Amino acid sequence: MIDFFKQIFIWWHRQTLGTWLYTLFNGKLIGQDEFGNKYYSNKKNTRWVIYRKRVESSKIPPEWHMWIHYMVKNKPIDNLAKFNWQKKYEENLTGTSKAYKPEGSLLSDSKKKSRKYEIWNK
Repeated sequence: MIDFFKQIFIWWHRQTLGTWLYTLFNGKLIGQDEFGNKYYSNKKNTRWVIYRKRVESSKIPPEWHMWIHYMVKNKPIDNLAKFNWQKKYEENLTGTSKAYKPEGSLLSDSKKKSRKYEIWNK
């Protein structure tokens, strides 16, 4: 029941009622990515995405990012062969426990003795 109210009133939850109706009547499903996001287009070639869970633009993989921003005309290939040096795509991890914390950062796990200033010896 809560999910139903979230869908009606909260745009950042997934999609609003208006987006759902527009997609229902005007949208043509183009494809789906590995995260479960669905990509739609209409007769005027307007493109949009319906996110599976949380609305987060960094969850769009590079292939679909190119399609949604009109950099390519055709949808991405489902079984795209990747090189062995290519990593699996991850969303932006800022603000999570997996975020990159370089040495010297206040949030870094490696705490070393650091002073605000260095004493000079003559």
